[in-house]
Amino acid sequence: MDYRKLGRSGLSVSTLCLGTMTFGENSEKSMMHGLGCSASDAMNILDRALDAGINVIDTANVYGDDGMSERIIGDWFEATGKRDRVVLATKGRFRMWDGPNGTGAARYHLRRAVEDSLRRLKTDHIDLYQIHMQDLDTPEEETLRTLDDLVRSGKVLYLGCSNYTAYRLCDALWTSEVKGLERYVSLQAQYSLAVRGIERELQPLCQAKGVGILPWSPLAGGFLSGKHQRGGREAGTRLARWNQWWMKFDNDRGWRTLDAVRDVATEVEATPAQVALAWLLTRPMVTSVIFGARTPEQLEDNLRAAALKLNDAQLATLDQASALELDYPNDFLKQIAGRW
Repeated sequence: MDYRKLGRSGLSVSTLCLGTMTFGENSEKSMMHGLGCSASDAMNILDRALDAGINVIDTANVYGDDGMSERIIGDWFEATGKRDRVVLATKGRFRMWDGPNGTGAARYHLRRAVEDSLRRLKTDHIDLYQIHMQDLDTPEEETLRTLDDLVRSGKVLYLGCSNYTAYRLCDALWTSEVKGLERYVSLQAQYSLAVRGIERELQPLCQAKGVGILPWSPLAGGFLSGKHQRGGREAGTRLARWNQWWMKFDNDRGWRTLDAVRDVATEVEATPAQVALAWLLTRPMVTSVIFGARTPEQLEDNLRAAALKLNDAQLATLDQASALELDYPNDFLKQIAGRW
């Protein structure tokens, strides 16, 4: 396992990060997707991930029923005593209780959300606290000042954001600089061979400002695992339940991309999932790729991506098959300058 600095910070993180959205999520009532693993399986996965060199665990207060993912991780910390070996990342912003202040990135909500997460995680600090999505109804300065207070109190060490637009992230970084506040060191964003939209604005911004990128859904909801075929979805998978997501990938570009992934996988004697993860690790500013695992077998398969190296020709094959369709002003820039 390799390690990289998270953005412009001095924090070292493994190139693979264990995502825990599926932990403790077995019920149809689950607010996320109802396709998860038991607490005992989750703890076994945590043990194996740590043994394999993964040092980053990513969760959120909304993962699982009533914060169950955080609770399982907290119980694992308590049972194993391995808290100090982990870079613990969690998120807050979405609704956790009733009432007008039960959601959002305002000071009132965030302070309580952090305290609740600390209690569930059975720890006195969070290594990386991330705003789960920008809050259009709260000034960014209020959010940042609240986070700055949490860092100064020792309850949070580093700050990150997730699902931000480029204009909002730029505003946040500028506000932190001119106001002397702690800045975001990372952006957690949807990014994969099938979903490359952040390359238009967010990735160049992160590269210019030294913000590490933490891709989520690197297998595009399982599409890039190669389980699905044209004309049908494999039963019991997320895409079998998420028709809206399936429609994003069930098109010429999606299948062209998956065909290229399969071809490269055959060439390097790897699985499609491993190739998709390895490609992401070559992208500018990508620090650690977040992947989930419902079973030990899925974990072992994904772990092999950390050691997989793709050559220039293989990367070009993947890049060309999954290339973005450019719109203004990027298409104009490419036409005039030859690049964008």
